[in-house]
Amino acid sequence: MPQSDHGDARKQRIQERRNVLHDTALHRRLAHHLPAAFNERWTRRHWIHASLFVTIGALAATIVPGFSNAIDSSLPSSHSTLALPLPPLSVARRGETPGDSWQIQRVQRGQTLGDLFEAAGVPATVMHRVLEHPGTRETLTKLRPGAEIAFDLPVNGTLRTIRFNRDADHRVELSLVGDEIREKITERATSTRTVVASGEITSSLYASARRAGLSPSAIATMTDEIFKYDIDFSKDLQPGDRFSVVMDETWREGERVDTSKILAATFQTGGKTYTGFRFERGGKFEYFDLNGRPLKKSFIRSPIQFARLSSNFGARRHPVLGTMRMHKGVDYAARTGTPIMAAGDARVQFAGTQRGYGNVVILDHGRGYTTLYGHMSRLGPFRNGQRVTQGQVIGYVGSTGMSTGPHLHYEFRVNGQHRNPLSVTMPPPEPLKGTELAAFRAQTAPAMARIQGMEELIYADANDGAKPSATQTASAAKPAPAAGKRG
Repeated sequence: MPQSDHGDARKQRIQERRNVLHDTALHRRLAHHLPAAFNERWTRRHWIHASLFVTIGALAATIVPGFSNAIDSSLPSSHSTLALPLPPLSVARRGETPGDSWQIQRVQRGQTLGDLFEAAGVPATVMHRVLEHPGTRETLTKLRPGAEIAFDLPVNGTLRTIRFNRDADHRVELSLVGDEIREKITERATSTRTVVASGEITSSLYASARRAGLSPSAIATMTDEIFKYDIDFSKDLQPGDRFSVVMDETWREGERVDTSKILAATFQTGGKTYTGFRFERGGKFEYFDLNGRPLKKSFIRSPIQFARLSSNFGARRHPVLGTMRMHKGVDYAARTGTPIMAAGDARVQFAGTQRGYGNVVILDHGRGYTTLYGHMSRLGPFRNGQRVTQGQVIGYVGSTGMSTGPHLHYEFRVNGQHRNPLSVTMPPPEPLKGTELAAFRAQTAPAMARIQGMEELIYADANDGAKPSATQTASAAKPAPAAGKRG
């Protein structure tokens, strides 16, 4: 055997010997660290550990999206389509019976009439044709956000009828029949419910009244008309004051549209209870207290708001003549154009220009009482003999006549004698008498009973230490006499 072959064989044997020794050493190390797993039979503990590892691995393969997708992709998928028969079209639908295909569009802020027609799929030519109908353009071009227009579109998509509200009480339907447009106007029916609302002031009157269910207009009626003369709502109110109101709610198509008509109201503040009841006298509705005395005073102290008293009643040096003269009224300094109100219900005795008064209005209030308003910049739309009501604007502040600047000169006369408007005792308003008083008591007794019943219901628990509810409301459909509690 050649020398080279003998050397190669020897190297191969040495390498094989090294491999055997390496495997033997590795086996010994593993056997030393894991003797039970490789040198002995597995115990129950080994089998439990192995099962646990296999379970965890299976769960991981299921949860990880890649593994689940890989498993699902191996499954064959198949789709099938079945042809199902459609239900037959009704005879009414095929005959295009009106009322079966209405689409209602609600006006959004910034939306135009053209946008509404386009959203309904109605061409602009049809829109212009509708607008040419008498009285339609004025209504449809002044729609406010929230208003609704309904389009009757049958199967063929041609506009058949358009419906909209002309005003609060009338609904219009325009039917397009060939080249003709037929108009149908229906009245929007309303219903009235008598409601009792009661509340207790916690933070502010407005917030408490709103929680009790009173609308802003009803709150204004209570503060600016009923209790205006007896309660200073900017200073007198305190937490814990209570109010109750009997009012008529007007509903139309499930929506409350008016709550301003207050039939009766009570207000407890400062340890006193004030009442007000709505009653018609002489063809005009007024508010009276429980004894039939009008809540509205005969005169208001100041016929102008937001003005400064610039000159008092009495002797003074005349600013124009420079001599001492009796000032028979009071002056209120204000901007030119400030409205001047009638101090009470009256008849216009004189309206025009008169000597040093300039533009002047004299009102006759009856029973010997008259008031004068001088130096006006311009007069109100009244003529001699016309009737005015308390608070109605009769003119505007100016500086006409003998005047050094814009102001109102106001005089108060009793049987022709001048009196100080700031201190004169105002005549009491005429109370109800005779048959009017009897009718008033018969009308107000049920309303007062309902208020007392509601207050006893919601405030009775205050006597046994429980805190009364802040607001409660009860209502009854008119003319049912009993009131049910409403949440």
